[in-house]
Amino acid sequence: KSLPEASTGLEPTGQPTTKEERNAWPWWKVKKWAAQIMTRLFSRYGIPNYAEDEVKEFAKYFSQNIAPSFLGPVCETLNLRPSGQFCTDRVVHLCLNFVDLAVELAPTYKLLKPHMDFLLYKVCFPAMCLTEEDIEEFENDPHEFVHKQNSPLADFYDPRMSAITLVTSAVKYRGQDTMQPLLGFLTEILGRYNSTEEAGKNHIEKDCALLMFGSLSEILISKKKYATELEGLMVSSVFPDFNSPVGFLRCRACWMVQRFSEIPWSDDGTHLRNLIQLVLQRLSDPALPVQIEASKALRFLIEVEGADVTLLPVLPQILNEYFRIMNEIGNDEVVAALQVIIDTFGEHIEPHAIALVTQLSSAFKNYVDAGEDDDDAAMAAAQCLECINTVLKGTCEHPELYKGMEPHLIPLVLQIMGNEGEYLEY
Repeated sequence: KSLPEASTGLEPTGQPTTKEERNAWPWWKVKKWAAQIMTRLFSRYGIPNYAEDEVKEFAKYFSQNIAPSFLGPVCETLNLRPSGQFCTDRVVHLCLNFVDLAVELAPTYKLLKPHMDFLLYKVCFPAMCLTEEDIEEFENDPHEFVHKQNSPLADFYDPRMSAITLVTSAVKYRGQDTMQPLLGFLTEILGRYNSTEEAGKNHIEKDCALLMFGSLSEILISKKKYATELEGLMVSSVFPDFNSPVGFLRCRACWMVQRFSEIPWSDDGTHLRNLIQLVLQRLSDPALPVQIEASKALRFLIEVEGADVTLLPVLPQILNEYFRIMNEIGNDEVVAALQVIIDTFGEHIEPHAIALVTQLSSAFKNYVDAGEDDDDAAMAAAQCLECINTVLKGTCEHPELYKGMEPHLIPLVLQIMGNEGEYLEY
């Protein structure tokens, strides 16, 4: 059922004009529940092989007769935005989840196949693009941007996440039909960006193309014919973005490192050394989201053979940058990255052990003081304890260091165990 704009006077009348009011409008809520029920039924009965024994017969009937009939209204709903009409994020998210399930099932994919270009390029690609609101948040409220980008709840409401999942499923299950055209589409976008004058470059489009490439990283790396091309992709389309004037492209470049850190480098090690230097520079980037992604990226580069030669001489500076970022925002992935550094360079950490425990204890207290409602801080606090544990394990053969750590560890232990009636679950 179509939901016309209020200006048309058609039934149902009275559709609001603001996004927030539309989300709360009963008619859009009805669509949301319809999409959710269809998706829930499909996930339970759509693929007979996954169904429980007692419902297998029903699942066979559902997959062959009922599920295909849902595709028409789902695709019509997904066509609303490409045709210039409004659709709530939640409804788009649920409809994409339905299509994601339908790609794997033969009877429904047979009906979807002629429309895959539309779904991938007209629905998924725009859904994955940064919005003007995202960019404004990146620039003016970076803490909230980081929180949203790392929220585990995004899988349950964000169309961008469901679009990524659908693209990945399309390549995984129907790669023979989708892989080459999709890679051609993305390569064309990157080529166009590189050949366009600065004033005419479409930064949002490039960011989305890299997001799609990165989302397919496991599949691309696992196939030799694609893996050999990834070095060229990184050098030509990612390396330059580390110094881009566009903040979200610098952020995406750091994210791409996390996705493609395992690719083989064919040169004498120059590319890897350059990449490490580029990431290290971004640890002190003026934009907080870039700092966060750079700190996470370094975790992956540390494990690459030959990286220690570049990183060890600047280890103290790296540790200082991590603590500065941790003081700025509670993010468990940043602390987890620091833990990997400590674990990897264990024998070189001893001179910094007391300073590390001091900083981690202070960060733990700050995160705990943020309150129970700050989930990011709570997760970062727990990760701080893991990090302290790693430091202690690495210095167990040097008990003389413990004396300098005790003044910081004892109050922390008392706080966790219930000093003054307080009890923390860590």
